[in-house]
Amino acid sequence: MRSGDTCTEEAGQYGDVPDPTPQPRADSPRDGGPYDRVLERLGRRVVDGELPPGTVLALEGIAAEHGVSRTVAREVVRVLESLNLLVSRRRVGVVVRPREQWTVLDPRIVRWRLAGPGRQAQLLALSELRLAVEPVAAALAARHATPEQCGALVEAVVGMTVTARTPDLTAYLQHDARFHRTLLGATANDAFAALAGTLTEVLAGRTEHRLMPARPAAQAIAWHREVAEAVSVGDADAAEDAMRSIVREATAAMAAASAPGA
Repeated sequence: MRSGDTCTEEAGQYGDVPDPTPQPRADSPRDGGPYDRVLERLGRRVVDGELPPGTVLALEGIAAEHGVSRTVAREVVRVLESLNLLVSRRRVGVVVRPREQWTVLDPRIVRWRLAGPGRQAQLLALSELRLAVEPVAAALAARHATPEQCGALVEAVVGMTVTARTPDLTAYLQHDARFHRTLLGATANDAFAALAGTLTEVLAGRTEHRLMPARPAAQAIAWHREVAEAVSVGDADAAEDAMRSIVREATAAMAAASAPGA
């Protein structure tokens, strides 16, 4: 249990919290510009395996293929190098790196892989990561969350509850993502907080690729409420147990939605 005052009084009661304004998804692809278009296309081709490790590219070829300037091509390559997808080698060109060198938890790589043919393997890997991380994060949040963070968790649950009734899955996703981002940030651990963008992409991918039920499960929302309540009163064990139930339910629901004939 967290020593001192709990968050309950500061956070308020569920019925008294206003419906929060959804927050924009982090690292979403921007629309329109040549840079964004080429970055998405080239990044996808690498992570999908269309450009396998060892493939050599040239700036001139990238620029010509996508109808952009060398300046745009160079900036795209720079970003993909920062993700460890590509490496520039003198007298060779731009080379696709082996998969084991990729920054696989970067939100952009997660998004691209979820949109590609390796979606099932990616979902399994990310579900295993969530099961290892999020229950522990919930327990840490119960020990360290501020009153403001407790309030944000409550507000997110209210938003999930309201948008599930419609149902409006896009708005529901925004509140769900806010809940999980807040929880990771409430751990007082930078390593956990740094996974917020990755987790947001996992939740977004589940919605975008129709791996969510048409109406969010009432029990899943109830478990989110249990986590918020446990964090507010400093009950680490209850927070951990409820979060583990959330991740297991999400994993089972995605598996069912992905099954042949689903």
